Amino acid sequence: MAAAAESTFTADDAASRLANIGLSDPQQKPSAGNANSLFENTFNNENADEEPENDGDDQQSLDDEEYANTQVTMRALVSTKEAGVIIGKQGKNVSELRELLGVKAGVSKVVQGVHDRVLTIVGTLEGVAKAYAHIAKTLLEQPPNPSAVSLKLLISHQLMGTIIGRAGTRIKLIQDQSGCRMTAAKEMLPQSTERVVEIQGTPDAVNIAVWQVGKCLIDDWERAAGTVLYNPIPRSNGGHNLSNSYSGGNFGPSAPRRTGNGSDFVPRSEPREPRRRSSGEESGDVRTQNISIPGDMVGCIIGKGGSKISDIRNKSGSRISIAKTPHDATGERMFTITGTPENTQRALYLLYEQLEEEKARV
Repeated sequence: MAAAAESTFTADDAASRLANIGLSDPQQKPSAGNANSLFENTFNNENADEEPENDGDDQQSLDDEEYANTQVTMRALVSTKEAGVIIGKQGKNVSELRELLGVKAGVSKVVQGVHDRVLTIVGTLEGVAKAYAHIAKTLLEQPPNPSAVSLKLLISHQLMGTIIGRAGTRIKLIQDQSGCRMTAAKEMLPQSTERVVEIQGTPDAVNIAVWQVGKCLIDDWERAAGTVLYNPIPRSNGGHNLSNSYSGGNFGPSAPRRTGNGSDFVPRSEPREPRRRSSGEESGDVRTQNISIPGDMVGCIIGKGGSKISDIRNKSGSRISIAKTPHDATGERMFTITGTPENTQRALYLLYEQLEEEKARV
């Protein structure tokens, strides 16, 4: 992405621009004229069997001002064409979002053969909700000028029940409040524990829906621990190269890694789950994950006399086996991790951490 073009906004300019993009208070229901008339406020009943531990009927733990000022990271799936519109010429649009709303926005790098990219917006919940509404308005201004936009939020599978509510009550309420249509995907995205929540409506409806979804994520942020992020990547034979999964979007190499699903909302003492690529199969309570490690890094991860890999096995509680020969012409070798979902996630984290340390020494 090209360097963002800097621009200066006065306070009056900011107020004017917010008014121009038609963003209302996210706590207010949109007028009939602004509501998305193309979609009924219905929820796909196939998702109504979600049974969250927190059914969403508890009283909110924060007031609206506290929600508005809580720092969040929310990610969405966008097409390559949409990404170009969102970024703008020389980064003009994302720079504008930063100046106008105080948020950081970035889009994952282009991957050859992949049509999807991930949009990440970081800021206060109020700023993030308005940023997605601003983006929705920008997309609607593009030919053929549709009357409603489709936003595909990436949500941790563990948090989906919080958003849907018991028998779909929470998501139906969000639709009623916002005037949008929402659909929750039943399946997790490939090699991740994220699912898509699609929001269809006007920019004002998107503003309110994202605000309400964000409140759900803040209320139940602990359940997002261990989320495996979705990374749009080409399919390959078996595992995916862990060494190619370091990109954190367009925030630069020193930016913190974020889950985008709740564990960034408040400080945590435990390490966060890193971005990674893996493939796996689940059978009951046992999961098998296969990841590819560059051949020149295998010895560093194993350690002298197998000391490092043994340490990872002990700390994670997982079985880890290593292929004796490369699995393809790249020279990469397959690591197979077997254990409970929690143990395999821990093993992946430790392997990733070890690989990062070794690469830093090179």
